[in-house]
Amino acid sequence: MRQLLCFGLLLSCFAKAEEFSFRDRDTVVFLGNTFVERAQQFGYLETELALAAGVTEVRFRNLGWSGDTVFGTARSYFGTPKEGFDRLKNDLTGIKPTVVMVCYGAVAAFEGEKKKDEFIAGYGLLLDMIQGATGAREVILLSPPPAETLPAPMPEMAKQNGRLKIYRNAIRELASKRGLRFADLFGAMNGSSEGLTENGLHFGENGYAVVAPKLVEAMGLKAVSLKSEQRDGLREKIMEKNKLFFQQWRPSNETYLRLFRKHEQGQNAKELDEFDAIIVSREAEIMELKGRVMEVAQ
Repeated sequence: MRQLLCFGLLLSCFAKAEEFSFRDRDTVVFLGNTFVERAQQFGYLETELALAAGVTEVRFRNLGWSGDTVFGTARSYFGTPKEGFDRLKNDLTGIKPTVVMVCYGAVAAFEGEKKKDEFIAGYGLLLDMIQGATGAREVILLSPPPAETLPAPMPEMAKQNGRLKIYRNAIRELASKRGLRFADLFGAMNGSSEGLTENGLHFGENGYAVVAPKLVEAMGLKAVSLKSEQRDGLREKIMEKNKLFFQQWRPSNETYLRLFRKHEQGQNAKELDEFDAIIVSREAEIMELKGRVMEVAQ
């Protein structure tokens, strides 16, 4: 009986994912910790999802923050996690995403099962905030990807993968209870990241190249077959746009522009708004190029 219930839960999550599709003028936010933040450097996740959206116009924003948790721990510069949580709320309110893809659990899993309930409670509060701040039509929960065991002196990661599996199951249950979509990256990769990470945890370029179509698959979308040079041309434009957004969203001199030293250079913060037109221009180029490569793919 228990096996039947588990199977039913898995089937319902998969069925939901199959029904997902992007809509014209969707704004998609990637939210999470290191796995999400590093994805913007390589562009593979966004490229594959943009292609899977077809000719539909979709824009993406990456709000990943390395080391972050569902409590906003890493997003606060000098204050408490609440400061980071409030910062995220302000960011989401400003962007107004229609789709939010959330990937947490990789950091929390190190704490093991004893902290699982605390993590899920915090995740629930985060989801309440996301839905209240954005009114997004879709909030999709992603499981964290598996870790990789590398040769000594790097640590053996089999136990961590066991913990990640526990957290994956808890996130899937949370998604089911809230009627949200769930994309199982851990399962799509068969619980293995062999040859994909730089240090056992953080994916490199090859890792994201492999993970990206797995994410498309986990969301029930259809991957687009293209020649590598066509895909890379689109990816390069996406990475350029991502760099511009990152420089606007997290300027390296933010202390001077927005925080406690803004009395020195705060007048220059107005220049951050000038990024908007440049980013919009880059996105128009991305859409135009995507249209051309999609014609070739059909």
